[in-house]
Amino acid sequence: MNSPQAASAQQFAQQLAEPSGRRRPVAFRNATVITVDPALGTLRGCDVLVTGDSITAVGPSLEVPEGTLEIDASGGILMPGMVDTHRHMWQTALRGYGADWSLTNYFYFFYINWGKLFRPQDVYAGNLLAAIESVDAGTTTTLDWSHGLRTVEHGEAAADALDSVPGRFVLGYGNLAGSPWEWANSPDFRAFARRRLDAADDMHGFQLAFDITGEPSFPERGAFEAARDLGVPVTTHSGVWKVTTDDAIRLMAEHGFLTDQVTHVHCGSLSEDSYQRIAASGGSASLAPESECSAGQGYPPSFTLRKHGIPISLSVDTSVWWNADMFSAMRALLNTDRVHEHLEHHERDDTCVNLRLRAKDVIEYATIGGAGALRLDRVIGSITPGKKADLILIQNAASPVMFPLINPEGHVVYQAGRADVHTVMVNGRVLKHEHRLLLDDLLAKARSAVTDTVDYLRAEMGEQAWDADMHPAQPDVELIANPYQYSEYKRD
Repeated sequence: MNSPQAASAQQFAQQLAEPSGRRRPVAFRNATVITVDPALGTLRGCDVLVTGDSITAVGPSLEVPEGTLEIDASGGILMPGMVDTHRHMWQTALRGYGADWSLTNYFYFFYINWGKLFRPQDVYAGNLLAAIESVDAGTTTTLDWSHGLRTVEHGEAAADALDSVPGRFVLGYGNLAGSPWEWANSPDFRAFARRRLDAADDMHGFQLAFDITGEPSFPERGAFEAARDLGVPVTTHSGVWKVTTDDAIRLMAEHGFLTDQVTHVHCGSLSEDSYQRIAASGGSASLAPESECSAGQGYPPSFTLRKHGIPISLSVDTSVWWNADMFSAMRALLNTDRVHEHLEHHERDDTCVNLRLRAKDVIEYATIGGAGALRLDRVIGSITPGKKADLILIQNAASPVMFPLINPEGHVVYQAGRADVHTVMVNGRVLKHEHRLLLDDLLAKARSAVTDTVDYLRAEMGEQAWDADMHPAQPDVELIANPYQYSEYKRD
């Protein structure tokens, strides 16, 4: 038997269509609207009208067409859908497996030992679950940094999963088992890429995803040339401690490939010269602050990027480690930036009185910043009449956390979470309402596929390896000798 909530969601889904089969206009009523549009700002008691796939009006007490479906957004926050510019979606099938990993543990698991076990159906399973999760958490656009595509069949599986979920996705094609200058120029990949590009629109994007080793001969030239031939951007991990270094940035620049068509992920351990080069190129940075803190790519460099004027977007990296919602990413970045600012003052024996980075800023990184990194900022990223309607309503009458609503931007970053995402709309289509997904049986399909993948991988690895890799060796804590030995507190 369906729950009352499920029945209500089904009824709402039925109400969305007109008798003609077309989608009815939707009006969000009486919301606090964080538009992320400098000309509009944040508006209280505001309505937003969506007609077809676009935002058509923003303002109080809007007159709407007859037949408009109205959503009471009182007490809620309406904001643009969030944009994740770097997520290894195929790894979601192993959600949480690497919670205690270092980056070295991650590399050994996927690059050396077990990445080769993943079949096309396993990539499909991870991508399908990740795509559904993105929509559920209010991330309406996600770049799939899909470096598990050892064959074109794996690529087809990744793309099929993304295409089955009506969110907005960019497939960043990568292959951790091959050399990018080889696979990016193979006939089968080129045929796949052409098919994707022929079908591409602002709902389905395509990029190349590969890293630059810093090898003096710069073998990655061939991969950049492939991207240039195809007319697609490149996303790459830059500034990963001892892995992708300043040499990579220098080589890209010297060979003419450090351009505004490159997104640099992490950027945590680069020199001043590299930041200057990236800034001059017009490229952008994608930060995954939970990843950078936990895996060791380098301290999240938002403060350095701001000083150099390098555009910032946010990402969640991978669910094999961390929570894959952008609320976590915004909160982590704001905290790490502020820790850095306080420590700078402490080193000068000073006190930080006023903070530079604000909640409003990280919301912009998570919305219009991500849209800009994906070349979609004219299409999405703000609640602006004429843009596509990618919207999320954060509202939860059952939660004591969602009131009072005093500082809307601060509330989004420090108080709200994925459980408070009430409604999600992508391209004018409501995909979640009253905290329930309106995606038919996709979640059950994903659950079945992921269960099969976990069972298969566990059997292939064997129980000993499965457990050992989940729980790597833990170094001992070296205790500091304490000169204060108060005997009255000692016990045998």
